[in-house]
Amino acid sequence: MPKTFTDYEREYIKKRLMEEAEACLTQYGVRKTTVDELVKRVSIPKGTFYLFYKSKELLFFDVFCAYHDKIQTEIIKQVNAMGGEITAEKITALIFSLCKKVEYSFLYRLMINGELDLLMRKLPAEVAQAHIEKDDSNIERMLSMIPGVNTEKIKPISAAFRAICLSMLHRGEIGEDVFDEALRMMIHGVVIQMFEEEFL
Repeated sequence: MPKTFTDYEREYIKKRLMEEAEACLTQYGVRKTTVDELVKRVSIPKGTFYLFYKSKELLFFDVFCAYHDKIQTEIIKQVNAMGGEITAEKITALIFSLCKKVEYSFLYRLMINGELDLLMRKLPAEVAQAHIEKDDSNIERMLSMIPGVNTEKIKPISAAFRAICLSMLHRGEIGEDVFDEALRMMIHGVVIQMFEEEFL
Protein backbone atom coordinates (compact mmCIF):
# COMPACT_ATOMS: atom_id res chain seq x y z
CA MET A 1 0.00 0.00 0.00
CA PRO A 2 1.32 3.48 -0.74
CA LYS A 3 2.27 5.54 2.27
CA THR A 4 -0.14 8.25 1.12
CA PHE A 5 -2.97 6.16 2.62
CA THR A 6 -3.37 6.37 6.35
CA ASP A 7 -4.47 3.28 8.26
CA TYR A 8 -7.93 4.82 8.52
CA GLU A 9 -8.08 5.43 4.75
CA ARG A 10 -6.96 1.87 3.98
CA GLU A 11 -9.55 0.47 6.36
CA TYR A 12 -12.27 2.73 4.94
CA ILE A 13 -11.50 1.91 1.29
CA LYS A 14 -11.41 -1.83 1.98
CA LYS A 15 -14.69 -1.63 3.93
CA ARG A 16 -16.36 0.29 1.10
CA LEU A 17 -15.04 -2.10 -1.53
CA MET A 18 -16.47 -5.04 0.42
CA GLU A 19 -19.83 -3.31 0.93
CA GLU A 20 -20.18 -2.47 -2.74
CA ALA A 21 -18.91 -5.89 -3.82
CA GLU A 22 -21.64 -7.54 -1.73
CA ALA A 23 -24.26 -5.19 -3.23
CA CYS A 24 -23.02 -5.99 -6.75
CA LEU A 25 -22.96 -9.72 -6.06
CA THR A 26 -26.58 -9.49 -4.91
CA GLN A 27 -27.64 -7.41 -7.89
CA TYR A 28 -25.44 -8.64 -10.75
CA GLY A 29 -23.46 -11.70 -9.68
CA VAL A 30 -19.80 -12.53 -10.29
CA ARG A 31 -19.78 -12.49 -14.09
CA LYS A 32 -21.57 -9.18 -14.61
CA THR A 33 -19.79 -7.19 -11.91
CA THR A 34 -16.74 -5.35 -13.24
CA VAL A 35 -13.85 -3.61 -11.53
CA ASP A 36 -15.02 -0.45 -13.32
CA GLU A 37 -18.41 -0.71 -11.62
CA LEU A 38 -16.82 -1.27 -8.21
CA VAL A 39 -14.41 1.69 -8.39
CA LYS A 40 -17.20 3.93 -9.66
CA ARG A 41 -19.34 3.02 -6.63
CA VAL A 42 -16.48 3.56 -4.18
CA SER A 43 -15.20 6.69 -5.97
CA ILE A 44 -11.58 5.56 -6.27
CA PRO A 45 -9.28 5.32 -9.29
CA LYS A 46 -8.99 1.90 -10.90
CA GLY A 47 -5.30 1.78 -10.00
CA THR A 48 -6.19 2.11 -6.32
CA PHE A 49 -8.38 -0.99 -6.56
CA TYR A 50 -5.37 -3.05 -7.61
CA LEU A 51 -3.39 -1.80 -4.62
CA PHE A 52 -5.96 -3.64 -2.47
CA TYR A 53 -6.86 -6.65 -4.65
CA LYS A 54 -5.16 -8.34 -7.57
CA SER A 55 -8.56 -9.30 -9.01
CA LYS A 56 -12.27 -8.82 -8.44
CA GLU A 57 -12.45 -12.53 -7.55
CA LEU A 58 -10.15 -12.02 -4.56
CA LEU A 59 -12.39 -9.18 -3.37
CA PHE A 60 -15.50 -11.34 -3.80
CA PHE A 61 -13.77 -14.12 -1.92
CA ASP A 62 -13.09 -11.73 0.98
CA VAL A 63 -16.81 -10.86 1.00
CA PHE A 64 -17.71 -14.57 0.98
CA CYS A 65 -15.27 -15.30 3.83
CA ALA A 66 -16.60 -12.40 5.91
CA TYR A 67 -20.18 -13.68 5.54
CA HIS A 68 -19.06 -17.24 6.25
CA ASP A 69 -17.23 -16.12 9.41
CA LYS A 70 -20.31 -14.16 10.50
CA ILE A 71 -22.45 -17.32 10.29
CA GLN A 72 -19.90 -19.33 12.29
CA THR A 73 -19.67 -16.60 14.92
CA GLU A 74 -23.47 -16.60 15.19
CA ILE A 75 -23.47 -20.37 15.79
CA ILE A 76 -20.88 -20.05 18.58
CA LYS A 77 -22.77 -17.14 20.16
CA GLN A 78 -26.09 -18.98 20.18
CA VAL A 79 -24.57 -22.24 21.45
CA ASN A 80 -22.93 -20.31 24.31
CA ALA A 81 -26.28 -18.65 25.08
CA MET A 82 -27.82 -22.10 25.56
CA GLY A 83 -25.56 -22.64 28.56
CA GLY A 84 -26.00 -26.10 30.01
CA GLU A 85 -29.36 -26.63 28.31
CA ILE A 86 -28.09 -27.89 24.96
CA THR A 87 -30.38 -30.42 23.30
CA ALA A 88 -30.49 -32.03 19.86
CA GLU A 89 -33.73 -30.12 19.17
CA LYS A 90 -32.14 -26.74 20.02
CA ILE A 91 -29.06 -27.41 17.87
CA THR A 92 -31.29 -28.58 15.01
CA ALA A 93 -33.41 -25.42 15.24
CA LEU A 94 -30.28 -23.25 15.32
CA ILE A 95 -28.68 -24.84 12.24
CA PHE A 96 -32.00 -24.85 10.36
CA SER A 97 -32.54 -21.14 11.07
CA LEU A 98 -29.03 -20.33 9.83
CA CYS A 99 -29.62 -22.36 6.65
CA LYS A 100 -32.76 -20.28 6.06
CA LYS A 101 -30.76 -17.08 6.64
CA VAL A 102 -28.24 -18.20 4.01
CA GLU A 103 -31.13 -18.94 1.64
CA TYR A 104 -32.06 -15.24 1.62
CA SER A 105 -28.49 -13.99 1.20
CA PHE A 106 -26.30 -13.13 -1.78
CA LEU A 107 -24.40 -16.36 -1.07
CA TYR A 108 -27.38 -18.56 -1.93
CA ARG A 109 -27.80 -16.81 -5.27
CA LEU A 110 -24.14 -17.47 -6.05
CA MET A 111 -24.59 -21.11 -5.05
CA ILE A 112 -27.67 -21.83 -7.16
CA ASN A 113 -26.47 -20.15 -10.34
CA GLY A 114 -23.04 -21.81 -10.22
CA GLU A 115 -21.15 -18.57 -9.64
CA LEU A 116 -19.70 -19.64 -6.30
CA ASP A 117 -18.13 -22.60 -8.09
CA LEU A 118 -16.88 -20.23 -10.81
CA LEU A 119 -15.43 -17.91 -8.17
CA MET A 120 -13.63 -20.76 -6.41
CA ARG A 121 -12.16 -21.98 -9.73
CA LYS A 122 -10.79 -18.51 -10.51
CA LEU A 123 -8.98 -18.22 -7.18
CA PRO A 124 -5.33 -19.16 -6.88
CA ALA A 125 -5.24 -22.84 -5.87
CA GLU A 126 -3.43 -22.10 -2.62
CA VAL A 127 -6.10 -19.57 -1.56
CA ALA A 128 -8.96 -22.02 -2.19
CA GLN A 129 -7.11 -24.86 -0.43
CA ALA A 130 -6.29 -22.69 2.60
CA HIS A 131 -10.00 -21.79 2.87
CA ILE A 132 -11.09 -25.44 2.79
CA GLU A 133 -8.57 -26.33 5.51
CA LYS A 134 -9.59 -23.34 7.64
CA ASP A 135 -13.28 -24.19 7.19
CA ASP A 136 -12.75 -27.81 8.25
CA SER A 137 -10.73 -26.65 11.26
CA ASN A 138 -13.36 -24.07 12.28
CA ILE A 139 -16.24 -26.54 12.00
CA GLU A 140 -14.33 -29.10 14.03
CA ARG A 141 -13.50 -26.46 16.65
CA MET A 142 -17.15 -25.37 16.87
CA LEU A 143 -18.37 -28.93 17.23
CA SER A 144 -15.81 -29.67 19.94
CA MET A 145 -17.15 -26.69 21.94
CA ILE A 146 -20.58 -28.33 22.26
CA PRO A 147 -20.80 -30.47 25.41
CA GLY A 148 -21.51 -34.11 24.71
CA VAL A 149 -20.30 -34.17 21.10
CA ASN A 150 -18.64 -37.43 20.16
CA THR A 151 -15.17 -36.17 19.20
CA GLU A 152 -14.40 -39.38 17.29
CA LYS A 153 -17.10 -38.44 14.77
CA ILE A 154 -16.15 -34.77 14.22
CA LYS A 155 -14.66 -35.19 10.72
CA PRO A 156 -17.61 -37.14 9.22
CA ILE A 157 -20.10 -34.85 11.00
CA SER A 158 -18.36 -31.82 9.50
CA ALA A 159 -18.59 -33.46 6.06
CA ALA A 160 -22.27 -34.31 6.64
CA PHE A 161 -23.10 -30.66 7.40
CA ARG A 162 -21.30 -29.61 4.22
CA ALA A 163 -23.41 -32.17 2.31
CA ILE A 164 -26.58 -30.73 3.87
CA CYS A 165 -25.56 -27.24 2.70
CA LEU A 166 -24.99 -28.60 -0.80
CA SER A 167 -28.47 -30.17 -0.78
CA MET A 168 -29.85 -26.61 -0.87
CA LEU A 169 -28.65 -26.45 -4.48
CA HIS A 170 -31.16 -29.19 -5.34
CA ARG A 171 -34.26 -27.75 -3.71
CA GLY A 172 -36.27 -28.12 -6.94
CA GLU A 173 -35.30 -31.75 -7.51
CA ILE A 174 -35.96 -32.64 -3.87
CA GLY A 175 -39.34 -30.88 -4.00
CA GLU A 176 -40.22 -27.29 -3.13
CA ASP A 177 -43.20 -28.33 -1.02
CA VAL A 178 -41.22 -30.71 1.21
CA PHE A 179 -37.73 -29.26 1.11
CA ASP A 180 -37.81 -27.39 4.44
CA GLU A 181 -39.15 -30.43 6.26
CA ALA A 182 -36.55 -32.66 4.59
CA LEU A 183 -33.79 -30.17 5.44
CA ARG A 184 -34.83 -30.14 9.09
CA MET A 185 -34.90 -33.96 9.15
CA MET A 186 -31.41 -34.21 7.63
CA ILE A 187 -30.02 -31.70 10.11
CA HIS A 188 -31.70 -33.47 13.03
CA GLY A 189 -30.32 -36.84 11.89
CA VAL A 190 -26.76 -35.53 11.87
CA VAL A 191 -27.23 -33.64 15.15
CA ILE A 192 -28.44 -36.81 16.91
CA GLN A 193 -25.30 -38.60 15.75
CA MET A 194 -23.13 -35.77 17.07
CA PHE A 195 -23.80 -36.64 20.68
CA GLU A 196 -22.44 -39.39 22.88
CA GLU A 197 -24.70 -42.36 23.53
CA GLU A 198 -26.20 -40.93 26.75
CA PHE A 199 -27.71 -38.03 24.79
CA LEU A 200 -29.64 -40.33 22.43
